[in-house]
Amino acid sequence: MMLEKKKILVAVTGSIAAYKAAYLVRLLVQCGAEVKVMLSPGALQFVTPLTFSTLSKNPVFSDFTENKDSGVWNHHVELALWADLMVVAPASANTLSKMAHGQSDNFLLATYMSARCPVMIAPAMDHDMFMHGGTRDNLRKLRDFGHHILAPGEGELASGLLGQGRMAEPQEIIDAIIAHFHPALPLKGQQVLVTAGPTYEKLDPVRFIGNYSSGKMGLALATALAQKGAHVHLVIGPNHLKIQHPQIEVHAVESANEMLGACLAVFDQCQLTVLSAAVADYRPAQQATEKIKKQGDHLVLELVKNPDIAATLGQRKKKHQKLVGFALETTNEKEHAADKLHRKNLDLIVLNSLRNEGAGFGTETNQISLIWPDNISQDFGLMSKQKVAEIIVDAAIDLLKTS
Repeated sequence: MMLEKKKILVAVTGSIAAYKAAYLVRLLVQCGAEVKVMLSPGALQFVTPLTFSTLSKNPVFSDFTENKDSGVWNHHVELALWADLMVVAPASANTLSKMAHGQSDNFLLATYMSARCPVMIAPAMDHDMFMHGGTRDNLRKLRDFGHHILAPGEGELASGLLGQGRMAEPQEIIDAIIAHFHPALPLKGQQVLVTAGPTYEKLDPVRFIGNYSSGKMGLALATALAQKGAHVHLVIGPNHLKIQHPQIEVHAVESANEMLGACLAVFDQCQLTVLSAAVADYRPAQQATEKIKKQGDHLVLELVKNPDIAATLGQRKKKHQKLVGFALETTNEKEHAADKLHRKNLDLIVLNSLRNEGAGFGTETNQISLIWPDNISQDFGLMSKQKVAEIIVDAAIDLLKTS
């Protein structure tokens, strides 16, 4: 069993997602782990100690004493030192804030403050709470502590809203725990930036300039990188994809300027960047605040150039960073791709040709060529986008080995 003899301390905080922690404990036990559970005061409003003691086959801890009159002390330091790994799942916004700022006003937090083992955190909260600047700052601080953050998924939330904030699924957390204890992953501990999908440039409140990119290739790349152990920042334009992986942190954007801003916010901390997004080259010079009415037989639009994300990051990158770009061409493909590679200071470029049937936007397959700065290139036949992603990721890992 993958987690045999591993001691896992599961900390459950006050969130509607607390019920998922019961499934997590069950899976951990099935994987051979020895599991002990702590419940915060808030968690006790959602779940009961009996459930977790039954599943874990161990006592459950929620206070410093077993009951108010016994005087029997639950030793939080001993419990913290017992664990090989502490998993906070779900981690509410309140608990995240207290962890980030060193507060310890309950047994769970005092145990966390005493822990010497690695800590894995699975946030769960409403979308607006997750996107709040305070929460984002707390998560950055906890990541700087060396903690492993399992990015929440997107979907329907307890509030009825749709968005990011759902706790990572129990099986996803199990996968991350197994990867932690079996670290033969080439990108473990590294942060990677991936751009994906189209950008939409507004003409007015109901119309935009865009393209047919679905984001499927970028998501395949992000998934392949996450499976190699990377924490992936996926900056993605408008899409209809289901993105759920504990190692993928989604940054949803719409326009090219928004995509550049999201990239610059994380680029400096990333060892590898893969730019697969189909960014609009131009945007309307003016965005109408009201719907443009039909007038006459012609409509003349003035367009201005969008920022060049690849060139901007190429100028900014340091020696230890590697930058992979994409080129979609219809004529003189390799010549134009090689020119883009050198002009934008890329370390590798992936060439797509719209002349290849089954390749391009919206398909489940792709056909690529890889081109390096020394004019070496390698051509591949038509294959699934997942397989293409694996080829690109393997080539990117080879680049990192030369850093």
